Amino acid sequence: EVQLVESGGGLVQAGGSLRLSCAASGFRFGDYAIGWFRQAPGKEREGVSYINTGDGSAYYADSVKGRFTISSDNAKSTVYLQMTSLKPEDTAVYYCAATLYTRATTIIPEHEYDYWGQGSQVTVSS
Repeated sequence: EVQLVESGGGLVQAGGSLRLSCAASGFRFGDYAIGWFRQAPGKEREGVSYINTGDGSAYYADSVKGRFTISSDNAKSTVYLQMTSLKPEDTAVYYCAATLYTRATTIIPEHEYDYWGQGSQVTVSS
């Protein structure tokens, strides 16, 4: 059974940091790329970051570039999203997803993804 399980969300003050984890199981982790998405209330889901777990190449949305860092621990089949300098507008449910499309050179749309996690709430207070 394929599973993606996010953890690490919570409530943090503006300027603070959080680290999200995405633990994967049920598929060959190294064959996939992992993306992070977020959905704020009343808004469409948007791509935040993407990492090719094979070669480590990573990409970010302009809104988080320089503040968020994506990384992969292939031995643990886990991808992390380190979020710093958080802003109230970062408040959203964050999802991780897996895709076989590993040749991306930018954020790719959600329809390219095969598996999704259940989401983790991140709330940034002002």
